[in-house]
Amino acid sequence: MNPWLESVAQVEALEDLRLDENLVASMRERWSGLSGSQVGRMNFYTPSFRHHETSELSTCGKNAFPAISITGGDCKLQCDHCKAKILEPMIPVRSPEELERLVDGIVADGGRGLLLSGGSDHQNVVHYEPYFPTVRRIKDRYPSLQIAMHTGIATRDFALGMEDAGVDVAMMDVIGAQDTIHQVYHLRRTVDDFEAALETLVNTRMKVVPHIVIGLHYGQLLGEWNALEIVQRHLPSALVLVVIMSQYASQSRPFATPPAEEVGQFFMDARAALTETPVLLGCARPSGVHRSMTDAYAVMAGLNGIAFPSDGMLALAKRLDREVFVTPSCCSMIVGEEVLAMGDHSDSIPLDHIPAAPKRQNRLRDIPIVLSA
Repeated sequence: MNPWLESVAQVEALEDLRLDENLVASMRERWSGLSGSQVGRMNFYTPSFRHHETSELSTCGKNAFPAISITGGDCKLQCDHCKAKILEPMIPVRSPEELERLVDGIVADGGRGLLLSGGSDHQNVVHYEPYFPTVRRIKDRYPSLQIAMHTGIATRDFALGMEDAGVDVAMMDVIGAQDTIHQVYHLRRTVDDFEAALETLVNTRMKVVPHIVIGLHYGQLLGEWNALEIVQRHLPSALVLVVIMSQYASQSRPFATPPAEEVGQFFMDARAALTETPVLLGCARPSGVHRSMTDAYAVMAGLNGIAFPSDGMLALAKRLDREVFVTPSCCSMIVGEEVLAMGDHSDSIPLDHIPAAPKRQNRLRDIPIVLSA
């Protein structure tokens, strides 16, 4: 039996997981030949250590790293995978003055940073320009406040405006397939436009953290490897990988869930392509058994960080001799931790033992649940 599969079987929470033997063997072989500054270290971003021992989540404040939309829930693109629903949970602001008042309150509540986002126009541009002077004032007033901005296709002037405003982290999606740009995003742009935007952002002083959405073409992997090559040509501060989640899509254009094995293959290729760049698995990925499989493949591939890991992943990483750290993060902080974690590790706790992990909760699905009045 493959030693890595034996390691999986030794983790109680994962003992029933059915992983692809050939893929695991390929991962083990590929891993043995990897070297680089980002090979071997894993950081797990989790609400609390207790979660991985008892599956109990601790409560936490909501304003540590809030997401803010300058367009509220409005977005002109109405991409098939999102339909602007991703903006709905964000705090809406409609003017620079409103943003400034909001941030004062966030800092007073102990906030460490914020994510600025918003809906795009028909050219995949989020119009932050009126907000740049306000962001500059906020940054001058609160120098330690970390500001991340999710931008669409940025021009050189736009990127310099972000930099001058004091934005710490620039985030953007990199799309590698023309059909996906046209059909999913309804956008008259090219793959070259996305690459040019990434190159422009990387040439600033900001940390740049592109995202690749696995399965973005209606659940198929189409342009992901081309997107990875683009990232490889313009080495950013880190790369965040997420997996498409079908619940945001409309019934008229449904999205399939990408097979976990294909997701794992991409994890392996991303790790091999970017051995000097942190590669992180973000929060967005399907739930249930698929999530457990996805996370297990992320551990085996050697990604540098996993946000909200499934039960058993810390134990698996230790059994595979990874250098494991845990960063306690509240749910509202996780976006910030994804993009800021590659720098300061002062909050990270080294894990020097193999933790006990509970059985997966879905094994209890046949037990009736009785709700008291």
